[in-house]
Amino acid sequence: MKSIRRCQHIITLFLSIFLVGMIVLVIKINREASFYMMNSDDRRLGMVYDRRGDVLFDGSGRGDYPDGHFTDVGNLIGDDKGQMENTLVAQNIDYLNNYSFSSGLVDKGGKAAIYTTLDHDANRAVYNAYMGAKGCACAYNYKTGELLVCTSLPSLDVTKGYDNVGSMESGTLMSKVMYRTVPGSTQKVSTVISALEIMGRERLFSKTYNCTGSFINSEGKPIDCHQSWGHGDQNIQQAIENSCNPYFAQLVQDSDMPLERIKSQYTKLGYAINGDDIKYFDIDGIQCERASTTLTDTGDFITQWGCIGQGDTLVSPMQLMMWQSAIANGTGKMTMPHIISKVTDVNGSVKKTADTDFSKQLFSPSTATTVRQILTTNGANNYGWQVPGYALGIKSGTAQVKEGAEENALLVGFVDDDAHPIAFCVVLENKFSTPVSAEQILTTMLDNLCA
Repeated sequence: MKSIRRCQHIITLFLSIFLVGMIVLVIKINREASFYMMNSDDRRLGMVYDRRGDVLFDGSGRGDYPDGHFTDVGNLIGDDKGQMENTLVAQNIDYLNNYSFSSGLVDKGGKAAIYTTLDHDANRAVYNAYMGAKGCACAYNYKTGELLVCTSLPSLDVTKGYDNVGSMESGTLMSKVMYRTVPGSTQKVSTVISALEIMGRERLFSKTYNCTGSFINSEGKPIDCHQSWGHGDQNIQQAIENSCNPYFAQLVQDSDMPLERIKSQYTKLGYAINGDDIKYFDIDGIQCERASTTLTDTGDFITQWGCIGQGDTLVSPMQLMMWQSAIANGTGKMTMPHIISKVTDVNGSVKKTADTDFSKQLFSPSTATTVRQILTTNGANNYGWQVPGYALGIKSGTAQVKEGAEENALLVGFVDDDAHPIAFCVVLENKFSTPVSAEQILTTMLDNLCA
């Protein structure tokens, strides 16, 4: 009897071990099967949609779309071909997996999908507004962080393949919104923020500097104004509206603007200073380059020129737009952008939804209020006829690129209307080579987003 019982115990033990092993195996297969299917030649991917359900990426490749349907967002959404890594599909491809262990491989019936915040109609309208010129534009809801427009030219229709990749224009396979560019005088917004944080509103507004068309700095080098005969005596409001370079050179050189305080405030804003690592921030897996500049001596040319928006200063259009949110929302904190509103799995169940997030404190609410007043006054005085129908807080910029051979036009700002809380950045490359203006592109964007 004892021998029989011992055998029963041993058999029970082996059966228990076998059962536990089978459970572990099933769990392991269930967890890892999706990975292996996603890396097989027989995978089936789901869809990417805009905010109204328009298709931005067709994982099955079976849809019938007009030529150019995907071009306006082609280098932001990307595809699964491995040619564009810093794109929404490439960085979130696991969300599009139309396979589950229980259901197997699902083709037409699979409901794996990414629903984005993008407005496809508005992106297409902005893309067309460039009239074949190059550049990029972005806009988002500065209260919620929903990215509405993110188009970059040149671009491509991913359904056409990559047979001609070697002959594609530079920049075709990347969204320029995410990469640094020369900001021109839009950089002066960062310098105004820094001045307010360092010396306060009353002292800054009490300062006037004279512009005769050129300013010789303490290093003996000229900082020229775009208006060769000068602007005369300027306060901060006039200097922003006239985009007066000599004013800002003198502001940076002022004894009330110590170098270490400027560096500290620029660092708070997110700049990599004096060769620091140019890190990235993440937007639903897409990497966006962080701003950078050189600040070594408030009296030297490179530092002053950098605070004006030339020299070594580089900022992505995305980050230029995000700073505007910290002004427009009155908090001094950026609203962090997101592209994905929700994700569904193969069965249609929601597995992820977006949250609204904010950055750390970049500057004080009082500074945000003052800069908002400066920019909205500029908008009211100078942009009512250029961008009709909208109350704007706005700053323009002209960026010299390619060693001065070309000039890019930039506009950054926000709509001063709680019903349409939109911040934006528009970049028009080589502005003298095209009949369209940055203001016309911005008008098209706002007409489509605010309708």
